[in-house]
Amino acid sequence: MNAKIPERAGFRAWMGLAVLALPTMVLSMDLTVLHLAAPSLSADLEPTGTQLLWILDIYGFMVAGFLLVMGSLGDRIGRRRLLMIGAVAFAAASVVAAFSTTPEALIASRALLGVAGGTLMPSTLALLTDLFHVPAQRTFAIACWMTAFTAGEAVGPLVGGVLLEFFWWGSVFLIAVPVMALLLVAGPFLLPESSEKLPGRLDMPSAVMLVASVLLLVYGLKSITLDGTVLEALVSCAAGLFLGLVFVRRQLRMDDPLMDLRLFRFPAFSAGLGTQMLAVAAMAGSQLLVIQYLQSVLGLTPLLAGLWTVPSIVLGIGATLLAPKLVQYVRPAYVVGGGLLTASVGATMVAVTASEVSLAWTVVGFTVLYVGVTPTLALTTDLIVSSAPRKRAGMASGVAESGAEFGLAGGMAFLATGAMAVYQTRLFSSSPEGVEEGELQDAAETVGGGVAVAERTPGEPGAALLEAVRSSFADGLQLAATISAVVLVAGAALAVVFLRGSGSSTTGQVEPSTGSTGDGDQLDLGADVRAGEDAEADEEATGDGALCGGAGESGR
Repeated sequence: MNAKIPERAGFRAWMGLAVLALPTMVLSMDLTVLHLAAPSLSADLEPTGTQLLWILDIYGFMVAGFLLVMGSLGDRIGRRRLLMIGAVAFAAASVVAAFSTTPEALIASRALLGVAGGTLMPSTLALLTDLFHVPAQRTFAIACWMTAFTAGEAVGPLVGGVLLEFFWWGSVFLIAVPVMALLLVAGPFLLPESSEKLPGRLDMPSAVMLVASVLLLVYGLKSITLDGTVLEALVSCAAGLFLGLVFVRRQLRMDDPLMDLRLFRFPAFSAGLGTQMLAVAAMAGSQLLVIQYLQSVLGLTPLLAGLWTVPSIVLGIGATLLAPKLVQYVRPAYVVGGGLLTASVGATMVAVTASEVSLAWTVVGFTVLYVGVTPTLALTTDLIVSSAPRKRAGMASGVAESGAEFGLAGGMAFLATGAMAVYQTRLFSSSPEGVEEGELQDAAETVGGGVAVAERTPGEPGAALLEAVRSSFADGLQLAATISAVVLVAGAALAVVFLRGSGSSTTGQVEPSTGSTGDGDQLDLGADVRAGEDAEADEEATGDGALCGGAGESGR
């Protein structure tokens, strides 16, 4: 083939990656930074229990709801432009949140932060496709981006704890202001504007339906693990699914849809998304339960429980950065499959040893699970984004991040619900003598509540109740970890079977838009696969290897 060889990224592109990584870290920090600030915030603003839940969760809801819409908007008006707009909005909303004087004002500012975050997250990821054209470099850049996101989510509570030692609760929001200022100053010089833009205006009816559908689905899934009733959660999910179906029908009838559903014909796109959702669901659900297990069953303080997760985070970051090197020699499908199988071993370790109440085995098992999953998230994100035409990179980025959000919500909802069902059943069946019915009902609400009830119950009944609470929750964790192991094996099979021959940046495929038809936006899978095969043949002929999957460079 006589296609142009993509130009390798230089110093300016890597500096651009650094600029994009900083807001990504801040965005993920905002998901967890308020956890430690909740007590002081509650003392100052005096929110109700429901208001406090909305303060903590509305940011994540709004980010999830606006990811796809804002990704598609960036494809139309320019991703750098949308990034700059989002940075201004995020900084302004952070200041408003920091100085809020009522719960209602804080909820509203957190909601605005979520909308602004929805503009920033797909823009930062999609811009990587404009900065890095060589597949191996783009894969590594996305791994760095994913590392920044993971690190931000992990250090959020730690940073919040440090700030709360010296300042008031609102200081946790002001972290974003200097970072967004740096982005606004450096962005125009280091970040290119989208090389291709979609024509036409944003379809507002589709956008409204999509946002409403995602918000209802995420709210329904998360409310299962909060104070919402099962009926309320089911109604919310059903309404979200209905709006989603109406949205899909509308997209299929439009010449210029908000979401190009033809992308799901790509194995790298659809199977990559499915694999990612399964992996995130298994990891998120297990992480939530393991942290509760460390505190309520093993008796660790919140700080110690958090510190025992540090090894998994550090090793997970290392594995994420190593993955792009590994896929230079092994097909991404096998790396993803191997990582998820490794994670399933970790989940199995947690399941087998949960009843032994062993700190060492629990930490080792969860670390193996976490280290197996985290590098696969970077690779599947790369597969999803790079399998889309460059002009659709913003929408593809929104899909990738929305898939992770749904996996997160679904994993926490369903695994936690299953674990709690086992916990309550076991607790009632092993009801210790001397414990009143009302006390037992309170203990069954949450494992933390169960420990609190046991500690205030005097004598032998209290000790027996504490043992029953711990053993019952261990049984619940055992079930959840077993399900996680099965889900991870299913994800590994999905990756190996459907991603093995898929066209992606890591298997030498050219950009899908190369195989387009006359309108420049139709997706021709056959042309793309043939182009990728020709590129691989050219690569072997010239001896220029060392790219992901051992195949040729994209665009050759």
